[in-house]
Amino acid sequence: MNEFVYKMYSATCVGLEPVVITIEVSVSTGVGIYLVGLPDSAVREALLRVTSAIGFCDYKVPGKKIVINMAPANIKKEGSGYDVAIAVSLLAASGQCHFVLSSDCLLLGELSLSGELRSVPGTLPIAINASQMGFKYLICPKDSAAQAAQAEGVTVYGVSTLKEVVEVLSGGSDVERFTPSRTPYTITDRSSFEYDFANVKGQTFAKRGLEIACSGGHNIILCGPPGAGKSFMAKAFASIIPPMSYLESIETSIIYSVAGMIGQGDGLIMERPFRTPHHTASVVSFAGGGSGAMPGEISLAHNGVLYLDEVLQYPSSLLDLLRQPLEDRAITISRAKYKVTYPASFMLVGSMNPCPCGYAGDSSGRCTCTPGMISRYRSKLSGPLLDRIDLNIKVKPLDNDSMFSQEPSEPSKVIATRVRKVREIQYERFGGSSIYLNAQMSASDINTYCKLNLLETKFLREFADKFNFSARAYSRILKLARTIADMAGEKNIKIEHLSEAVQYRFQDFD
Repeated sequence: MNEFVYKMYSATCVGLEPVVITIEVSVSTGVGIYLVGLPDSAVREALLRVTSAIGFCDYKVPGKKIVINMAPANIKKEGSGYDVAIAVSLLAASGQCHFVLSSDCLLLGELSLSGELRSVPGTLPIAINASQMGFKYLICPKDSAAQAAQAEGVTVYGVSTLKEVVEVLSGGSDVERFTPSRTPYTITDRSSFEYDFANVKGQTFAKRGLEIACSGGHNIILCGPPGAGKSFMAKAFASIIPPMSYLESIETSIIYSVAGMIGQGDGLIMERPFRTPHHTASVVSFAGGGSGAMPGEISLAHNGVLYLDEVLQYPSSLLDLLRQPLEDRAITISRAKYKVTYPASFMLVGSMNPCPCGYAGDSSGRCTCTPGMISRYRSKLSGPLLDRIDLNIKVKPLDNDSMFSQEPSEPSKVIATRVRKVREIQYERFGGSSIYLNAQMSASDINTYCKLNLLETKFLREFADKFNFSARAYSRILKLARTIADMAGEKNIKIEHLSEAVQYRFQDFD
């Protein structure tokens, strides 16, 4: 390398995988500034931001031929996160600065015209993988330093201006370091929610089903007429979910970091996601993808809840996208230029009317739908997708006695306490593995933790002969029964647990 060429390092994320981008700047005799290495429009515009920021910070853009290469050249460079690396490489290559940390330092950040740094997506996964990629230092915008500080094995500098970047690289010690901070097991424990089960009168059966679903991480659909409380109970579901563990919070925060959805100055995502996409959402916003391979609603619900209100209003194309994530707890997005996999372990909560008018099966006889209309309406929920739903709950209209009752309902705080105890049983059971909940058990886990005695096996066999359910239904019934047994404090699955699990599995919505 001659004295007029300088090299710095930045990074980007392809899906959740960080990729190191080498910024090489050559200053030689001639005129003009050239940027090569497959940059997109946002990266090409970096030249204007960088030159303006350099001038504003009392440095000079050399009046020579400047070639900026971004390697590897086969990866399309997108976004504005390379601004800082380009700027300091240009300063060093032109002889205006001398740096001592360049070879083992990663640089992230967008520059304003005045030389201030702005946050960029993907800081958290880049920081976590920085030491594995051979770097000791990470310089990033101060607004992103809180999330980057969760990484171990790398020294994080949160800076506000280009001058501070130069100071750090030159060996200055006045810039604040952010040390790794491991949050305790319980991230957050909210005491109040907008939707609370204390405001739900009656509906004992539905509330029991929601508690079971929450305790074991199972998928659930509520079906009933308008005004029965389906949407309210589904939204109150968030009030009984236990807080995330530290590892769950890291997993979720990485996805939100890549999506650029962590607020400025914030660290980890504290609360479990509760995503409620509208039924008019596009396939890309739902599943993920687009030009930048961004995560969609399915991945943003990781370790939380994906709630589909009036699920039959969603196009069949969107609903069928849920098949792979509900089975594999991950979604793979394949396009011509990339193939990425995002984690997608979530609880699916849906609500629906039994027919287009909403009153099928109602004793008042208000339903005006023909059998054909009802059949076409329900056909949007395909058999393979229904086979992945663990609890089908029929929500009945609220009777007048319950509606006008002054007896207080059980608050979410009490239910959440029971749910947390059941989840603690599962955390202990699966300690050291990659799963947290009964719903996540594999076939080998089911064989280990869901063993049945002869009497229980005979009982379940009779139901299998009667309903002719699939192998998937069989395994999901065992997982559900395991959760019900945990709620009862039982070590072994008994007939009453299997009976209740089958009851939820084969509910009739009419």
